Amino acid sequence: MNKSSIAYIVSIATLVVAIWLGVSIGTVDIPLSTFWNKGADEIATNILWKIRMPRVLLAGLVGASLAIAGAAFQGLLKNPLADPYTLGVSSGASVGAVMTLFFGLSLPILGAYTLPVFSMIGAALTMFLVLGFARLVDRAMKMETIILTGIIFGSFLGSVLSLMIALTGEELRQIIGWLLGSVSMRGWNYITMILPFVIIGSAMLWFNRRELNAMLFGEERAHHLGVNVKRRKFMILIGGSILTGSAVAVSGTIGFIGLVVPHMTRLMWGTDHRHLLTLSFMNGASLLIICDLVARTIISPTELPVGVITAFIGAPVFAFIFYRQRRRGAM
Repeated sequence: MNKSSIAYIVSIATLVVAIWLGVSIGTVDIPLSTFWNKGADEIATNILWKIRMPRVLLAGLVGASLAIAGAAFQGLLKNPLADPYTLGVSSGASVGAVMTLFFGLSLPILGAYTLPVFSMIGAALTMFLVLGFARLVDRAMKMETIILTGIIFGSFLGSVLSLMIALTGEELRQIIGWLLGSVSMRGWNYITMILPFVIIGSAMLWFNRRELNAMLFGEERAHHLGVNVKRRKFMILIGGSILTGSAVAVSGTIGFIGLVVPHMTRLMWGTDHRHLLTLSFMNGASLLIICDLVARTIISPTELPVGVITAFIGAPVFAFIFYRQRRRGAM
């Protein structure tokens, strides 16, 4: 078997084990036989299908969305430090979602989809503002400029969020809990809410996988290879914003998944986006399912926000990537 086949087998096996652990372990342990045994304990069956399974699937979809978006952003910008979090896209999505909660917005045409749509609009606007300002500052649009611009916009949007929190009243608990990041008590309706956006956003990135490979050699080289660079960049940015916005809309701000997973997947299995995007999708799902399992069991019966766990993992990895990149640049 070649390397890519082994990568897919390992990733699929890891995802299956993560799902099994996620639905089985908790305050009440659920035996595996509950899946197919119609005569199983009614309480265990209800916990499995009404609480655990939707929670695990939602965590998987959110983790997969953030990871594949991070892989695409890192490939497009040719920088392992790029992800929805460091580029300010998550902050933009958060502002869009919190504004929806703050003003109690519910558009008649969109209904329950008002929150994810506004969240995606916030993510897309932030992405284009970051790139536009970076181009204004540096026509060459160096990677360091884009990252720093993302941090600037992320900080500004963070202050906007703080202002809304300071002005809010009864919605304070809801907004704070949402900002910490969680997939707890969401239910099947949240899965039906995020699933169409995951499919659309992932498809947009996957159909540009070869173009991402070409752009690794530089935009000018990609243009000579027949890639419509401007159009493809636009599609990739929109696809990543759709995935980030929908993930933030249903789970709040969960950082570092889009940074850690693509980078580790690239180190282990290579830079070919034909495989990297799919592998990041599966590995992101596995990691967030495991992080959510740790969040709800480490100090049981109290639950931690899953965003706290991902930050504990992601921050040291971010520091390691930054140190490694700086050392490589100095050599």
